[in-house]
Amino acid sequence: METWRQLKPLEWWKYVNKEVKVTAHDKQQHHGWVFTVDPVSASIVLVTFQEKGGTSTVRVVTGHAVQEVEVLQEGNEETAGRLRVIFTPPGAQALGPEEVRRRKESLRLWLEKNRIPVEEKGETLCVANVLTVSAPYGAEDCSSSNEIILARVQSLVESNPDSTPDQPANS
Repeated sequence: METWRQLKPLEWWKYVNKEVKVTAHDKQQHHGWVFTVDPVSASIVLVTFQEKGGTSTVRVVTGHAVQEVEVLQEGNEETAGRLRVIFTPPGAQALGPEEVRRRKESLRLWLEKNRIPVEEKGETLCVANVLTVSAPYGAEDCSSSNEIILARVQSLVESNPDSTPDQPANS
């Protein structure tokens, strides 16, 4: 078998949503469900679910330390759902596609009303070609390398009168 780091991303993808035993250097062993594999470092993100009500544990095994990966159990839709819930922000879990579309349209109209140039690029709003807003289109979903523009647009997003209770308007 090729070494772990020499595998291609599509080969790593075969391990996602599966319970595995990872043997690292010094024969250390880590057990858990593979959430993802970083394509640059080959690091594995493992999740260990606790029994009812317990907190799940997330561990990253760095790619250079991986000696062997053995699949213990195949995952199913329930497992995939449990993994997704761990890494999904609380406000985003309850939103359906219609609500996400409504928020995007509301924010786009609000920005245009305030004379901010905005265009849709798939599921992302691009503001003045220097800032993006991703779903669910709140202030915390804005991203830009320009901190001044980021702060001003976040303030504008928060003041949107059509915002929902989890994204309060500052009227």
